[in-house]
Amino acid sequence: LIEISISEADATLTFTVKDNGCGMDEEMLAAVKNPFTTTRTTRKVGLGIPLLTLAAQQTGGDVDIISNTGENSGTTLSATFRTDHIDCMPLGNMVDTICTLIQGSPDVDFIFSHRKGSGNVYLSTVEMREILGGDIPLDNPEIFLWIKETLTEEYALLV
Repeated sequence: LIEISISEADATLTFTVKDNGCGMDEEMLAAVKNPFTTTRTTRKVGLGIPLLTLAAQQTGGDVDIISNTGENSGTTLSATFRTDHIDCMPLGNMVDTICTLIQGSPDVDFIFSHRKGSGNVYLSTVEMREILGGDIPLDNPEIFLWIKETLTEEYALLV
């Protein structure tokens, strides 16, 4: 399960990703912001967290990572950005981002929320699977189109 949340309030954007995976031990947690630390075998660098940290820090924000192994394993990464800072980059197309995640990992469950002002965009593949049953995959073209249209409609209402 991967939970992704974005919250925008008072010139601050907080982006959080939480999973229930195996977590990271203390050694990996201490090294994870180093661009030459990765668990991938296809390349020797991991730039995602270092670049996210740089982007957040350039706006006066920061990145915090908490991870546990064992019984309550999982990792939570939170990045905070000052949206009123000149170096704060635009958020980008979240509809396409979430759709790509779901289509690229149809067996992973995602819970996504984006709060801004009094509005909220929300999508849970856990709830979708409960309604659809196990026979209909989320990367089915009709389901995928519905997900994209629903997110697009919700974002149109988010002010």
